[in-house]
Amino acid sequence: MAEKKLRKPRAAGTGRRRRKPAGVSTGLAASELQAAAPPGEVAELHRVIEGDGGKVLGAYREPYGSRWVVMAALPIELVEPTPYQRNLSDTHVRKLEGVISKLGRFLDPIIAVRAPEERGKGAAGVEGQKRAAKYWTPNGHHRLSAMRTLGAKSITAIVVPEASAAYQILALNTEKAHNLREKALEVIRMYKELARLDEATEETYALEFEEPALITLGLCYEERPRFSGGAYNPVLKRVDQFLKQPLRSAVEVRQKRARAVLELDDLVIQKVEALKARGMTSPYLKSFVVARINPIRFRPKEAAPLAFDETLDRMTNAAAKFSPDKIRMEDLARSGGAPEESD
Repeated sequence: MAEKKLRKPRAAGTGRRRRKPAGVSTGLAASELQAAAPPGEVAELHRVIEGDGGKVLGAYREPYGSRWVVMAALPIELVEPTPYQRNLSDTHVRKLEGVISKLGRFLDPIIAVRAPEERGKGAAGVEGQKRAAKYWTPNGHHRLSAMRTLGAKSITAIVVPEASAAYQILALNTEKAHNLREKALEVIRMYKELARLDEATEETYALEFEEPALITLGLCYEERPRFSGGAYNPVLKRVDQFLKQPLRSAVEVRQKRARAVLELDDLVIQKVEALKARGMTSPYLKSFVVARINPIRFRPKEAAPLAFDETLDRMTNAAAKFSPDKIRMEDLARSGGAPEESD
């Protein structure tokens, strides 16, 4: 039997080799960004922005995909974050307020799209003025909040003519959720908005949703804000899959799956409390119990994969049979693992 070749360890302080630039140039040169006349939809967007009290500063084709965008100053009270992105981080907003105030400049335009008409009704403006939000920003929630706190009247934005781009931009933006709870809530909010648009399936938005488990976990977090999703995520990532039916009907399947996870969580919590009553106070308790009832943890690689429902059924049955009295402190110490989230 041939010996396994050992991998040579990477020298300290050296990172992964970066990908080389593509050998073929693409997109537009700087001199080409405004070389053509804007299409009709851009001219119409120009008219609408100025009709809303904004000011168009320029229109150009972005250099990579050659699609038209409009640089504009928008009345700040007409701009709202998309309803499906992460919640504000007070720490992040305060830092932005301090930096903008210290510099005396706002140099990082947000991205914006026109908001659907039915979503704008009743949105509150600033200083007691009731004005409907007419623009959504998928990547500028914190900058928008900071500018409002500082009393800004307007905010500069790159306005994208295609409203559907908001969902794609969210998958790329720099204000992306940083933990499982925020990410899952962001995904389920986006899911519910997208379900209003058309008959697209979950697979259609695989890039935006990232992982099917995030959809199920998002519903769990909505129902139970302090849900410890990190304990279940390793299992769900292996058994949850994108559904091939339209979002409007698929959400019912998702809700059923979320209920199954929460019912399992109720059982797990009971077992955790029983372990605590025996003097076990480790932060790994829930992850430990979930690992002990996980039916795929030691499943042979050649075995057929388990479906979501079968996995949850097995875990629920195993949780019901789990006996805290048989667990020793040494078992917990050997388990290791990461503590569940304290959301």
